[in-house]
Amino acid sequence: MMKKDKTTQLNIENVTKRFKGPKGEIVAVKDLSLTLSAGEMTSVHGPSGCGKTTLLLMAGGLLKPNSGTIRVAGKDIYSLRREQRNLIRAKNIGFVFQQFHLIPYLTVLQNVMLPSVALPHPDPQSRARTLISQFGLDHRAAHHPAQLSTGERQRTALARALFHKPGLILADEPTGNLDEENARSVLEHLKLFTKDGGAVLLVTHDNRALEYADTKIMWDTKQNT
Repeated sequence: MMKKDKTTQLNIENVTKRFKGPKGEIVAVKDLSLTLSAGEMTSVHGPSGCGKTTLLLMAGGLLKPNSGTIRVAGKDIYSLRREQRNLIRAKNIGFVFQQFHLIPYLTVLQNVMLPSVALPHPDPQSRARTLISQFGLDHRAAHHPAQLSTGERQRTALARALFHKPGLILADEPTGNLDEENARSVLEHLKLFTKDGGAVLLVTHDNRALEYADTKIMWDTKQNT
C-alpha cells in the first residue's frame, strides 16, 4: 500500500472561467479556490449547467481559465508549454467519465494499456493485466466494450485511469449511468484509491457520493453568475 501523506495534488486559486453566449457573457466558474491533498476525496454536487464539468476540465489541463492559477503536483500547469502540460497530465492525472470513453475496436486489455501510448511504460501488458485482475475483469480481457455490461465498462475505465499510478483522479459523473450496486462499487474503488494515498475530485449530482467524500461542495446555477 502506498504511504499516505498530505502532499498537495491539486491547488486551485481564484479561478474564473467565462464563455460568450448568445445572450451575453456566461460565468461558468467564478473566483474559485480549492486545495486537494493526498488521501482526500472532494465531491462537487450540483445540477447540470452549474459549472462542474468546466471545473474538471480546467483542473485537468484541458481548458485554460480566464484568471487564477491551477497547480497539479506543485506545477502551475497553464504556465507550461502544451507538451509539458501534456506530460504532467499523463504522469499525474487519471480521468473517469460518465460515458466511459473506451475505444470500441480495442479489447479491455488494449483499452487499459492505452495510456502507455502517451507515456511509455516498461511492461504495459503486465501492468494492464494486474489492473484487470484487481477490478475482476480477467474473464473479459479479450472482449470489446460492446460485449461488456455497463458496470464492467466503468471498471475498465477506472483501471485505465490508474495505469500510470496517478496522484489525482478527476471523475465526471462516474456513477451517472450505473445502477445502485455498480455505483457503490465505483465509489468504493475511488475511496480505496484515496486510502492508498491518492486524491479524487468528483463532480456529480449523485447524492450517494456524499458518504464517501471527505469534503463536500454544493453548487447551484446561481452562484457562478
